[in-house]
Amino acid sequence: MLNKYARAFFTRVLTPFASFLIRRGVSPDTVTLIGTAGVVAGALVFFPRGEFFWGTIVITLFVFSDLVDGNMARQLGRSSRWGAFLDSTLDRVADGAIFAGFALWYAGGGDDIALCAVSIFCLASGQVVSYTKARGESIGLPVAVNGLVERAERLVISLVAAGLAGLHAFGVPGIQYLLPVALWIVAVGSLVTLVQRVVTVRRESAEAEAEAEAAEAAETTSGEPQTGAGSNGAARTSENASRGSEAAK
Repeated sequence: MLNKYARAFFTRVLTPFASFLIRRGVSPDTVTLIGTAGVVAGALVFFPRGEFFWGTIVITLFVFSDLVDGNMARQLGRSSRWGAFLDSTLDRVADGAIFAGFALWYAGGGDDIALCAVSIFCLASGQVVSYTKARGESIGLPVAVNGLVERAERLVISLVAAGLAGLHAFGVPGIQYLLPVALWIVAVGSLVTLVQRVVTVRRESAEAEAEAEAAEAAETTSGEPQTGAGSNGAARTSENASRGSEAAK
């Protein structure tokens, strides 16, 4: 849901900045790389030391690069498969660094093995949630489901909570408990989202296979190849499944 509304809003806000970078000769790929490096540095330098407020400030400054680079690419008319691949891959790196930073804190100075485990679960489940959609699409399925907690929700919930929890260092009492609560929310929400996507892929897969069987039966009955949408869809699904299987090896 946040992807639908927040992305549109911030895209409009950041368009002038994207235009400014284009005039200075900066490429979208450069923005992607710098943004990811900033997020990783903010997460792995500040979070393991318990400096959640400043870590969140640094990460927030760089996390918007995910919107700026796409905006630049559209203005330049350079949207490409490579750009989409690079952006998606580095998003996973940035997300992993954020939750790794939380895990390192709770494994060290935070001294809470349970929250360390929850942070690791958030890291792993976030990667798997993204993978399920990518893998489903690679075998020709639309994976038409909006999960409960997708990437935007994971980032907003965890970073807002971390930033507020960091105010404890400035004397705000009791606020440090927001981060543990947020991590549990993200963990449970990610698990629900994972189940939603797995169920959707299973349903869409069954529908695609039923369509393929129906097309094959119609071809056998008529004795002539079927050239309708069902036959074409079945062929595309079979081809995509083959390619996906090879890619997963």
